Amino acid sequence: MSSLGSGCHRWLGIVCVSVVAVSACGGASGGGGGTTRLSIATGGTGGVYYPYGGAIASIMSAHLPGVQATAEVTAASVDNLKLIRDRQADLGFTLADTLAEAVGGRGPFAQGGAVPARALAVLYHNFTHVVVRDHPEVTNVAGLRGLVVSVGAAGSGTEILANRLLAAAGLDPARDIVSQRLGVAQSVDQLKDGKIDAFVWSGGVPTAALLDLASTPGLRWHLVQTGDLVPALQAHGAGLYAPVAIPRLAYPGQSGDVTVVGVANVLAVHEQLPEPLAYGITRLLFEKQAVLAQAHAEAAHLSLKRAVSGSPAPFHPGAIRYYREQGVWQE
Repeated sequence: MSSLGSGCHRWLGIVCVSVVAVSACGGASGGGGGTTRLSIATGGTGGVYYPYGGAIASIMSAHLPGVQATAEVTAASVDNLKLIRDRQADLGFTLADTLAEAVGGRGPFAQGGAVPARALAVLYHNFTHVVVRDHPEVTNVAGLRGLVVSVGAAGSGTEILANRLLAAAGLDPARDIVSQRLGVAQSVDQLKDGKIDAFVWSGGVPTAALLDLASTPGLRWHLVQTGDLVPALQAHGAGLYAPVAIPRLAYPGQSGDVTVVGVANVLAVHEQLPEPLAYGITRLLFEKQAVLAQAHAEAAHLSLKRAVSGSPAPFHPGAIRYYREQGVWQE
């Protein structure tokens, strides 16, 4: 995580931080000469979270006076929410199903307790990629039986979703596959080398690591449909999952659209993030959306209507203030 020098304080610490943040975000102004250093927990370099988070950090640093933000490489959703809980990160990307576990203190969050997370915005939907090499007979998740499969990096939302997918298809992740726990970039490398047969990845479209895979000469691979498993997955929470389509043109060489499980991505913060700062960050997401979309195409999918729907965590009061001003908040 980012180190803090003398005179630079995190928002959870010294009063001068909130003074800077209030002045930056359109509230009451005041004195103070410190710098607010904010950390955004993202994901691996091969996914969407990292470039998206880097762009958010850039616009925050450029347009919130006194604020310096940094995007951090992490294992993604689970780790991001633990970092927020432990006050080692200020903002974090997360899948909505992982966020539901976090605010409920369940699953990987049972030992440390519920995460006091609040949502700023529902950003875009992830597409569940199940990528298989050299096994054209594998057309669904049940067909992964007996194969070497990466279920996502330890501490990622992909791992939670992958294990749920396998169970919904009637497979025991501990017995019916040879499980590996790799991030998307590592999964692509291992698939290229023939060390794994398949991997699961929950990410935006297109994912850079999969574009790299698609550009590898002579490599035969395909995407497996998972949309039929959505009804079974609703047992984990109504509305967390929906069928979505990965378009044929998303990745070179694919033969057609593939219906898969979709899950929302949420930009989350600690509940104690000052209201004016949460307001200012939320405002920037929309005012600087064109800049964010230059960093990754998924940022173009942000909309006021979708931003307020689909989070299992309550919204932060600062975000609510912005959405009320825009006329999209429903009490």
